[in-house]
Amino acid sequence: MRHLNAINSLGRKSADRKAMMANLASSLILHKRISTTTAKARALRTYVEPLITRSKDDSTHSRRVVFRYLGNKNAVAELFREVAPKIASRPGGYTRILKTGSRIGDAAEMCIIELVDFNENMLAAGEGTKAKASRRRRGSRKKSAETAATAETAATAETAVAAAETAAVAEAAAEAETQAEAAAATETTAEVAATEAETPAEETGAETEDSKE
Repeated sequence: MRHLNAINSLGRKSADRKAMMANLASSLILHKRISTTTAKARALRTYVEPLITRSKDDSTHSRRVVFRYLGNKNAVAELFREVAPKIASRPGGYTRILKTGSRIGDAAEMCIIELVDFNENMLAAGEGTKAKASRRRRGSRKKSAETAATAETAATAETAVAAAETAAVAEAAAEAETQAEAAAATETTAEVAATEAETPAEETGAETEDSKE
Protein backbone atom coordinates (compact mmCIF):
# COMPACT_ATOMS: atom_id res chain seq x y z
CA MET A 1 0.00 0.00 0.00
CA ARG A 2 1.00 3.61 -0.59
CA HIS A 3 0.47 5.31 2.76
CA LEU A 4 2.14 8.70 3.46
CA ASN A 5 4.46 8.27 0.49
CA ALA A 6 5.02 11.87 -0.66
CA ILE A 7 7.76 10.99 -3.16
CA ASN A 8 6.69 10.44 -6.75
CA SER A 9 8.57 7.36 -7.84
CA LEU A 10 7.96 8.23 -11.52
CA GLY A 11 7.55 4.51 -12.27
CA ARG A 12 11.24 3.81 -11.54
CA LYS A 13 13.32 2.26 -8.84
CA SER A 14 15.48 4.41 -6.58
CA ALA A 15 18.74 4.07 -8.53
CA ASP A 16 17.09 4.72 -11.89
CA ARG A 17 15.18 7.69 -10.50
CA LYS A 18 18.34 9.26 -9.02
CA ALA A 19 20.23 8.80 -12.30
CA MET A 20 17.36 10.37 -14.24
CA MET A 21 17.20 13.37 -11.86
CA ALA A 22 20.97 13.85 -12.13
CA ASN A 23 20.78 13.85 -15.93
CA LEU A 24 17.82 16.24 -15.99
CA ALA A 25 19.49 18.61 -13.51
CA SER A 26 22.74 18.59 -15.51
CA SER A 27 20.85 19.33 -18.74
CA LEU A 28 18.92 22.16 -17.07
CA ILE A 29 22.11 23.77 -15.75
CA LEU A 30 23.96 23.42 -19.05
CA HIS A 31 21.12 24.46 -21.38
CA LYS A 32 19.12 26.69 -18.95
CA ARG A 33 15.84 25.28 -20.35
CA ILE A 34 14.55 21.77 -21.07
CA SER A 35 11.25 20.20 -22.11
CA THR A 36 9.87 17.28 -20.10
CA THR A 37 6.68 16.02 -18.46
CA THR A 38 5.10 18.05 -15.69
CA ALA A 39 5.56 15.27 -13.14
CA LYS A 40 9.31 15.04 -13.87
CA ALA A 41 9.64 18.83 -13.83
CA ARG A 42 8.07 19.07 -10.38
CA ALA A 43 10.36 16.34 -9.08
CA LEU A 44 13.34 18.04 -10.73
CA ARG A 45 12.50 21.36 -9.09
CA THR A 46 12.79 19.86 -5.61
CA TYR A 47 16.02 18.14 -6.68
CA VAL A 48 17.92 20.99 -8.36
CA GLU A 49 16.97 24.08 -6.34
CA PRO A 50 18.84 23.01 -3.18
CA LEU A 51 21.91 22.46 -5.37
CA ILE A 52 21.58 25.96 -6.83
CA THR A 53 21.34 27.36 -3.30
CA ARG A 54 24.47 25.41 -2.40
CA SER A 55 26.31 27.02 -5.34
CA LYS A 56 26.11 30.45 -3.65
CA ASP A 57 28.96 29.27 -1.41
CA ASP A 58 31.80 28.66 -3.83
CA SER A 59 33.99 26.37 -1.76
CA THR A 60 35.62 23.00 -2.28
CA HIS A 61 33.14 21.33 0.04
CA SER A 62 30.14 22.81 -1.82
CA ARG A 63 31.53 21.69 -5.16
CA ARG A 64 32.05 18.15 -3.86
CA VAL A 65 28.52 17.98 -2.50
CA VAL A 66 27.02 19.20 -5.78
CA PHE A 67 29.19 16.83 -7.80
CA ARG A 68 27.96 13.92 -5.68
CA TYR A 69 24.40 14.71 -6.85
CA LEU A 70 25.09 15.67 -10.47
CA GLY A 71 28.03 13.47 -11.40
CA ASN A 72 28.93 15.86 -14.24
CA LYS A 73 31.96 18.10 -13.80
CA ASN A 74 30.95 20.35 -16.71
CA ALA A 75 27.56 20.98 -15.10
CA VAL A 76 29.24 21.71 -11.75
CA ALA A 77 31.62 24.21 -13.37
CA GLU A 78 28.74 25.89 -15.22
CA LEU A 79 26.69 26.07 -12.02
CA PHE A 80 29.39 27.75 -9.97
CA ARG A 81 30.79 30.01 -12.72
CA GLU A 82 27.74 31.15 -14.70
CA VAL A 83 24.58 30.39 -12.74
CA ALA A 84 25.66 31.28 -9.20
CA PRO A 85 26.59 34.94 -9.91
CA LYS A 86 23.18 35.59 -11.50
CA ILE A 87 21.12 34.04 -8.72
CA ALA A 88 23.24 35.48 -5.90
CA SER A 89 20.60 38.06 -4.94
CA ARG A 90 17.59 35.73 -5.37
CA PRO A 91 16.38 34.08 -2.14
CA GLY A 92 14.74 31.12 -3.91
CA GLY A 93 12.47 30.14 -6.76
CA TYR A 94 15.24 29.66 -9.29
CA THR A 95 13.13 27.68 -11.78
CA ARG A 96 9.92 28.29 -13.69
CA ILE A 97 7.52 25.69 -15.17
CA LEU A 98 5.60 26.62 -18.33
CA LYS A 99 2.97 24.11 -19.44
CA THR A 100 2.90 23.36 -23.18
CA GLY A 101 -0.05 20.96 -23.51
CA SER A 102 -0.37 17.21 -23.91
CA ARG A 103 2.06 14.90 -25.68
CA ILE A 104 0.81 13.06 -28.76
CA GLY A 105 0.66 9.33 -28.14
CA ASP A 106 0.12 8.96 -24.39
CA ALA A 107 -1.40 12.40 -23.69
CA ALA A 108 1.15 13.09 -20.96
CA GLU A 109 1.10 16.68 -19.75
CA MET A 110 4.23 18.41 -21.08
CA CYS A 111 5.99 21.54 -19.89
CA ILE A 112 9.17 23.58 -20.13
CA ILE A 113 11.27 24.06 -17.01
CA GLU A 114 13.83 26.84 -17.13
CA LEU A 115 16.07 28.96 -14.96
CA VAL A 116 14.30 32.23 -14.18
CA ASP A 117 17.35 34.50 -14.54
CA PHE A 118 18.23 33.13 -17.99
CA ASN A 119 14.92 33.68 -19.81
CA GLU A 120 16.01 36.33 -22.33
CA ASN A 121 12.49 36.98 -23.66
CA MET A 122 11.00 37.77 -20.27
CA LEU A 123 14.03 39.81 -19.28
CA ALA A 124 13.66 41.80 -22.52
CA ALA A 125 9.97 42.31 -21.77
CA GLY A 126 10.89 43.59 -18.32
CA GLU A 127 13.41 46.00 -19.85
CA GLY A 128 10.73 47.16 -22.33
CA THR A 129 8.40 47.93 -19.41
CA LYS A 130 11.16 49.91 -17.73
CA ALA A 131 11.80 51.73 -20.99
CA LYS A 132 8.12 52.68 -21.22
CA ALA A 133 8.24 54.04 -17.69
CA SER A 134 11.33 56.04 -18.54
CA ARG A 135 9.57 57.39 -21.64
CA ARG A 136 6.89 58.80 -19.38
CA ARG A 137 9.59 60.53 -17.41
CA ARG A 138 10.99 61.98 -20.60
CA GLY A 139 7.78 63.95 -21.12
CA SER A 140 9.02 66.74 -18.87
CA ARG A 141 12.35 66.65 -20.66
CA LYS A 142 10.55 66.91 -23.96
CA LYS A 143 8.56 69.89 -22.71
CA SER A 144 11.71 71.55 -21.42
CA ALA A 145 13.38 70.86 -24.77
CA GLU A 146 10.43 72.39 -26.60
CA THR A 147 10.56 75.43 -24.28
CA ALA A 148 14.27 75.79 -24.92
CA ALA A 149 13.68 75.50 -28.67
CA THR A 150 10.95 78.16 -28.47
CA ALA A 151 13.23 80.47 -26.49
CA GLU A 152 16.02 79.88 -28.97
CA THR A 153 13.65 80.66 -31.86
CA ALA A 154 12.52 83.85 -30.16
CA ALA A 155 16.14 84.87 -29.55
CA THR A 156 16.94 84.16 -33.18
CA ALA A 157 13.97 86.28 -34.28
CA GLU A 158 15.09 89.15 -32.03
CA THR A 159 18.60 88.88 -33.41
CA ALA A 160 17.23 88.97 -36.96
CA VAL A 161 15.13 92.07 -36.14
CA ALA A 162 18.13 93.79 -34.58
CA ALA A 163 20.25 92.91 -37.60
CA ALA A 164 17.56 94.26 -39.92
CA GLU A 165 17.36 97.52 -37.94
CA THR A 166 21.16 97.85 -38.02
CA ALA A 167 21.16 97.23 -41.76
CA ALA A 168 18.41 99.88 -42.22
CA VAL A 169 20.35 102.44 -40.19
CA ALA A 170 23.52 101.69 -42.14
CA GLU A 171 21.63 102.00 -45.42
CA ALA A 172 20.10 105.32 -44.34
CA ALA A 173 23.54 106.62 -43.35
CA ALA A 174 24.96 105.50 -46.69
CA GLU A 175 22.12 107.27 -48.54
CA ALA A 176 22.68 110.46 -46.53
CA GLU A 177 26.38 110.31 -47.27
CA THR A 178 25.67 109.79 -50.95
CA GLN A 179 23.30 112.74 -50.98
CA ALA A 180 25.90 114.89 -49.20
CA GLU A 181 28.54 113.91 -51.75
CA ALA A 182 26.11 114.71 -54.57
CA ALA A 183 25.34 118.10 -53.05
CA ALA A 184 29.06 118.80 -52.64
CA ALA A 185 29.66 117.83 -56.24
CA THR A 186 26.81 120.14 -57.36
CA GLU A 187 28.26 123.05 -55.39
CA THR A 188 31.69 122.44 -56.90
CA THR A 189 30.19 122.43 -60.39
CA ALA A 190 28.36 125.68 -59.66
CA GLU A 191 31.53 127.35 -58.40
CA VAL A 192 33.45 126.23 -61.47
CA ALA A 193 30.69 127.58 -63.71
CA ALA A 194 30.66 130.92 -61.88
CA THR A 195 34.44 131.16 -62.20
CA GLU A 196 34.28 130.49 -65.92
CA ALA A 197 31.53 133.11 -66.30
CA GLU A 198 33.60 135.81 -64.54
CA THR A 199 36.76 135.10 -66.50
CA PRO A 200 35.47 136.21 -70.02
CA ALA A 201 34.05 139.42 -68.58
CA GLU A 202 37.41 140.43 -67.16
CA GLU A 203 39.11 139.61 -70.47
CA THR A 204 36.56 141.76 -72.39
CA GLY A 205 37.16 144.72 -70.09
CA ALA A 206 40.89 144.39 -70.62
CA GLU A 207 40.46 144.34 -74.42
CA THR A 208 38.32 147.48 -74.27
CA GLU A 209 40.94 149.36 -72.34
CA ASP A 210 43.60 148.29 -74.89
CA SER A 211 41.52 149.53 -77.77
CA LYS A 212 41.04 152.94 -76.11
CA GLU A 213 44.70 153.39 -75.82
